[in-house]
Amino acid sequence: MPVPRWFSLVRLLTCAALLAANAWAEPSSPPNVILILADDLALGDLAALNGGRTRTPHLDRLIASGVWFDRATSASCVCAPARAALLTGRYPHRTGVVSLTMRTEPELTRLHRDETTLADLFAAHGYRTGLVGKWHVGLGDEWHPRRRGFAEAACFVGDDNIASYENFSLEIDGALRRFEGRYLTDELSTLAIDFVRRHRAAPFFLHLAHYAPHRPLGAPADLVKTYTDRGFPESTATVYAMVEILDRGIGALLATVAELGLSERTLVIFASDNGPDPLAGPRFNHDRRGAKYDVFEGGIRVPLLFSWPRTLTPGRSDFPAHFTDLLPTLADICGLGRPALPPDGVSFAAHLRGAPAPPVPLRFWQWNRALPNYTHNLAMRDGDWKFVLPPVTRNKIAGDSTAAPALYYLPTDPSESTDVSAQHPDRMARLRAAADVWVASVEADRTRRQK
Repeated sequence: MPVPRWFSLVRLLTCAALLAANAWAEPSSPPNVILILADDLALGDLAALNGGRTRTPHLDRLIASGVWFDRATSASCVCAPARAALLTGRYPHRTGVVSLTMRTEPELTRLHRDETTLADLFAAHGYRTGLVGKWHVGLGDEWHPRRRGFAEAACFVGDDNIASYENFSLEIDGALRRFEGRYLTDELSTLAIDFVRRHRAAPFFLHLAHYAPHRPLGAPADLVKTYTDRGFPESTATVYAMVEILDRGIGALLATVAELGLSERTLVIFASDNGPDPLAGPRFNHDRRGAKYDVFEGGIRVPLLFSWPRTLTPGRSDFPAHFTDLLPTLADICGLGRPALPPDGVSFAAHLRGAPAPPVPLRFWQWNRALPNYTHNLAMRDGDWKFVLPPVTRNKIAGDSTAAPALYYLPTDPSESTDVSAQHPDRMARLRAAADVWVASVEADRTRRQK
């Protein structure tokens, strides 16, 4: 009996998918990994993407020499949930990290103890793991980064340790050290460089979680003046100066990697946790609607690049990478296996080497302060279509929202200015039903009994 054409096609696609999934399964020489995360940095803060408004030569070179994801998104519009997803590959609601302020809402900003982090995976496979900078996913000894896979941590836990960028405390080797007169971003860059020098024999995983350009705004006056002299408001000029210092530190770190002969053995990833903070002053962000705190594109679109000289071919991808994709992707690249709790993201490891992009699943975002209320500030993407339950407030929501859902077709409406829900009632019904299924799934995980 002849084999049906559809069966042959399915078999071919299945084989291709299996090959793609295993393309990195057993690397002959697993790379070092440096994962750099900025805080509240917008796509429009990078000189390569803003017509030269800022000075970011080192990040611009990384963009030109790496794989740049044009349509990348965070997993949340605020920092704690975004970081939870980045570290676990799972929607933040599943991990228990749903709110924002660790000091006042500790139970809503802690990673469930049964979640596996990237650091756990790397440590289990012989990597030396280190965190430098911000830890925003667990207040208390049981949730300390050294209990979540990081062998070393030079960090601050929450915002209480940062009075200003020149007056801050860092926990280093278990002891709290106070710094005055030393600029925070420079200190974090120095600590990251020290980690790389000490662990040059590798393999190592370094998560450099910068605070810049998060509030409280602050930068040297002479550098701020170079931007106010160009006509930028004081707050904007300060943010741009902070971004320039961030870029300078990344340049110094990359120079150290090169000096030690590690460039071709080191995968560098750069991203930001969410869009720009509207309380930090006006900034160019390509006319995207919204900012930090809401699920419009201005709040969730972020820079994302992968750089690995002589291994990854420089270029741009329109694959809509999502923070939940990073854990499965790095697991494939570095041969780490998978955690017990399944990631929500997909691996694009083979795509980094030139294979077609993997199929894109439905993507979801939701945030409100305190316990989740899914009637507010929820979005989902189905290909080019975006369903939105609009944001009401960045403060605690008072009861269920009655705002009508909206639908946007992003290829022709990137600024999300034209609601086309009335023209597509069937699509709206399908997307709303899919959103309801997702809500039930992540709520069941969020409230689960932990082992």
